[in-house]
Amino acid sequence: MPAAASRSVLPGFRIGLGYTLFYLSLIVLLPLSALVFKSAQLSAEQFWAIATGERALASLRVTFGASLIAALINAFFGLLTAWVLVRYSFPGKRFVDALVDLPFALPTAVAGITLATLYAGNGWIGQYLEPLGFKVAYTPVGIVVALTFISLPFVVRTLQPVIEDIEPEIEEAAATLGATRWQTFQRVLLPAIVPALLTGFTLAFSRAIGEYGSVIFIAGNMPFISEITPLLIVAKLEQYDIVGATALAVVMLLISFVLLLAVNALQWRLANRHSATGGRE
Repeated sequence: MPAAASRSVLPGFRIGLGYTLFYLSLIVLLPLSALVFKSAQLSAEQFWAIATGERALASLRVTFGASLIAALINAFFGLLTAWVLVRYSFPGKRFVDALVDLPFALPTAVAGITLATLYAGNGWIGQYLEPLGFKVAYTPVGIVVALTFISLPFVVRTLQPVIEDIEPEIEEAAATLGATRWQTFQRVLLPAIVPALLTGFTLAFSRAIGEYGSVIFIAGNMPFISEITPLLIVAKLEQYDIVGATALAVVMLLISFVLLLAVNALQWRLANRHSATGGRE
């Protein structure tokens, strides 16, 4: 019995764990470690001067601000899209469902050129917006549009399986007990959806932070206005300032890690609260 009890339930756990750690170390930890070690060539004062330079701070505000806005937009409209695709049948549903994956398949440079063409002053959409004083292309608004486009599938595809698992009978039971549609959504459906929604938001936010190809064509790339940090990093690399580029990359890495850690902690807390509430009920 002791020998059987000490044996792992899943066969091959140790070798599987070993391969997993080796793969993650090779693909993730090794490049990130090289990034940190390269930036360590700078003194603390030099690193701080690069990280807090006016141009660097402006690019960080644009990058993380636009990524946050795009992720919030997709959290709302991605939930709405996933709900419609799961709960309703309508002509062309498969076509609409396939369109959601288009940003996955479309090269980001092509997406950027397309968006810039649409929203430029003489574009199909921009020619109607600019006379109204609403300029999209070559502004921070254009960055938000590009990031929203490329990160939408992460939210929709994360939410779809969760919504599919929610049985319609739950809504019918809530309605039978006198709950309105808003009360049913707020108290019955939303608690089950929130952990997946936060996961989709995190994935969209992470994807948007590192986006480069689709942004540079529509952003205008003006320092202090519409320049993203990845573009500033590429500019430093073109100037052979590899250490300065790695320093900015480390700053982005640290900020991203802290933000993602906070979102994951919130997601874990909400999931545990929902499980505990469901257990009591």
